[in-house]
Parts: sequence; structure tokens; C-alpha cells
Amino acid sequence: MRQKSEELDDETLVTHVAAADRGAYAVLVHRHGLRYRALAYRMTGDLALAEDLVQEAFVKLWTHADRFDAAKAKFTTWFHRIVVNRCLDEKRKRTHDPLPEGFDQEDEADNAEETMVTDNANRALRAAVSRLPERQRVAVTLSYFDGLSNIEAADVMELKLKAYESLLVRARAKLRDELENSKSGLLAVLG
Repeated sequence: MRQKSEELDDETLVTHVAAADRGAYAVLVHRHGLRYRALAYRMTGDLALAEDLVQEAFVKLWTHADRFDAAKAKFTTWFHRIVVNRCLDEKRKRTHDPLPEGFDQEDEADNAEETMVTDNANRALRAAVSRLPERQRVAVTLSYFDGLSNIEAADVMELKLKAYESLLVRARAKLRDELENSKSGLLAVLG
């Protein structure tokens, strides 16, 4: 009576795998799959890659089981070497590309402190503009935020150029005073 595959030792199972016994192969995969996946994971640090490498090692077992020699090594030792070699091959393949020329150039962008100062200044300016009388606020917005020329902005507001420029002068003076006061207040708070 023939023994069940689950009862056979690993070395005997490999000889059955060499004869294309799928049941013996399934027993070896079930018996050792998790153990070797854990080994590959420890070597690569990537679970998906570890699973792929162990799967490739088991494919190698299926296609080259006839190369196993029970007189030279236990199955677990032989298969351990296959998995380790697959992991090492994969690590060798993953070489790092050199950094491109000029990679270490200084970043021209504002640093965090400069960004905070700019953000605070922009916030203070927006707040000061929002407190201007409506016509002055519109004049400042058209000239400085929308980039219109004085002539274009005067046309939009249906004013003569001199009247528009006068309105803009009053708005700038009011903004200057308000921002100067908030700057003094801020400096007093900061000590």
C-alpha cells in the first residue's frame, strides 16, 4: 500500500516531485512555504517581493528537483540555499542609479521662516486692504492685484485718470499708516 504524501519525509517528496508528482509538490509548498517566505522577507524587507521570490524558488524546485541529492544535503538546507540565492540575486539587481548632474544645487525657494514671514505680511496686507473704503479697495485691487494700468483701472471704475490716481494715492497712504501701526504693534508684542 502506498504511503500518503503528507507522511513522507522531505527528501522522499523531492524524488516524487522529480517524477512530476503534483501532490508531493503541494505538500512541500504547504509544509515550507511560510517558513521560506519569512526568510525572504527578513532578507528583503518587502513582503510582496518575498512572496514572489519564494514562488520563483518553488518553481525552480518543480523544474530542477532532479538536481537534489539527498546524500549531500537535507531538503531544507538545499532549498534554503535556493531561496537565499534568489534574494541575493534580487538585491544585486536593485542597484541605485547615481544622482543626476547638479542634483545638490541649492534650493532657491524660500525656507520655512521666510515663507512664514511672507504669509504673515500677505495676511496683514489683505486685512488692511479689506478695511479700506470700498472705492479705495477696488482701486488697489485693480492696480496691484489684477495688474491693470491706471488708465484701464480708471475706465473700469468710470473715473477720469486724475480722479483715479488721487483715489489710489489716498488708498496707499491709508495702507501705509495702517501697516506701519500693525508693524509697531507686532514689534512691541515680540519685544
